[in-house]
Amino acid sequence: MFILSSPSGAGKTTIARKLLAADDQLCLSVSATTRPMRDGEVEGKDYHFVPQPEFDRMVEEHEFLEWAHVFGHSYGTPKAHIWNGMKDGKDFLFDIDWQGTQQLNQRASEDVVPVFILPPSIDELRRRLIARGTDDAKVIDARMERARAEISHWSEYRYVVVNDDIDRCFAQVREILHAERMRRERQTGLVRFVRELMAGPPPGA
Repeated sequence: MFILSSPSGAGKTTIARKLLAADDQLCLSVSATTRPMRDGEVEGKDYHFVPQPEFDRMVEEHEFLEWAHVFGHSYGTPKAHIWNGMKDGKDFLFDIDWQGTQQLNQRASEDVVPVFILPPSIDELRRRLIARGTDDAKVIDARMERARAEISHWSEYRYVVVNDDIDRCFAQVREILHAERMRRERQTGLVRFVRELMAGPPPGA
């Protein structure tokens, strides 16, 4: 479970899209949310859109790996799809905040690779949010306040990358993904391979 977290506007969504386009072994973890569907979004691809009572039922029945309330809406990761996919050898990309990361670490720390993306500066972060043109000044101020709170959790992540250049940041995040896949315990079939290697004919045979 490869996690990308960052304050809104720091670039995690762009990096996530680039990773998914470049790596066919990586699947996007699709969250459930109670917020309304936006123009261009597709059910089951961007989010699973559910009413609040249904979301609350899923929480009560422990159907989420992690969940949180953000800006008046609820978001959560349905666990059945993730567990089944990982059993089949799939890797999943998570675009979640520090709260969700903490919950995943508590439930499956050995399978979690948390990466935090920092903006080059607070001023640049505000500039990017304004440049989006999707939020009014009040919402931007709220996002900036939340950004400072999110950045305060940077030290809880295994990896931290500064996004001062999107291509360099993407390359660094991709290197992390590749390195984590090469860890001994994640290489499926390695034990059998080594046993067969050791059982081969002796030198000179």
